[in-house]
Amino acid sequence: MTSGTTGPGTAPRPFRQVDVFSDEALGGNPVAVVHDAAGLGDDQMQAFARWTNLSETTFLLPPTTPGADYRLRIFTPGNELPFAGHPTLGSAHAWLEAGGRPAGDHVVQECGAGLVRLRRRHGRLAFAAPPLVRSGPLEPDLLDGILSALGIARADVVDAAWVDNGPGWTGIRLASADAVLALRPDFAALPADVGVVGPYPPGAECAVEVRAFCQPSMGLAEDPVTGSLNASLAQWLAGSVLPSSYVAAQGTAVGRSGRVHVETAEDGTIWVGGATRTTIRGHLDLGGGRAD
Repeated sequence: MTSGTTGPGTAPRPFRQVDVFSDEALGGNPVAVVHDAAGLGDDQMQAFARWTNLSETTFLLPPTTPGADYRLRIFTPGNELPFAGHPTLGSAHAWLEAGGRPAGDHVVQECGAGLVRLRRRHGRLAFAAPPLVRSGPLEPDLLDGILSALGIARADVVDAAWVDNGPGWTGIRLASADAVLALRPDFAALPADVGVVGPYPPGAECAVEVRAFCQPSMGLAEDPVTGSLNASLAQWLAGSVLPSSYVAAQGTAVGRSGRVHVETAEDGTIWVGGATRTTIRGHLDLGGGRAD
């Protein structure tokens, strides 16, 4: 199956809402997935994403790059993203559930960040972490702005770095998961999208707690469970500060039970995965006919 059009005049498009990164019902991060999205304009996609008011809404389209199984466009309520993790997993789940069959050993998604491979292991979908487009220390003024918005001092920070794999993430490492959960950011003051990570004690269910704070232009404040951020944090910390394979908790502060599984393969590829479950099936009708 491809995500191509079904012909003019068929305005309603298949729609799924998929919960990602939790084994518990309604415990993860939902993504709205529109199938057969060819013919929808940019403004329509953005308007629908704004209407759903979810962290991300995605649109499945025919691929334009050799080797891709489908093309994905990803929108927050405020803007389009080149890549995001939980929409990647949720959209692949929806595509496969609707009858999609990958051409090769992996599902290959085309998106603004390029080609992203996905696989299914241990009953979970996982994506191969895309390369960082920016790494290294944060500029002092930027770090000061982030810490002011988070309400913490430099002495509270173990480390900080750019961890941008497309969405623009900066990373802040704190001494403990409790310190991460205690944060009460001033979201309006955030100068960048910020991921914060801190460890749980040895022997705990999860290695770390993660939180993702977004600038107002994104149209959301705290993202419940974030695949792209966990992928970039793993590239920063896995195999050094953290084990090469581990489970991260996210969403605790907003009443979710997100669990992100990070696995480093022998070839060095970092795979980021979690549970996926369709919670809503239906059709999207934006009115009028389709101009394909």
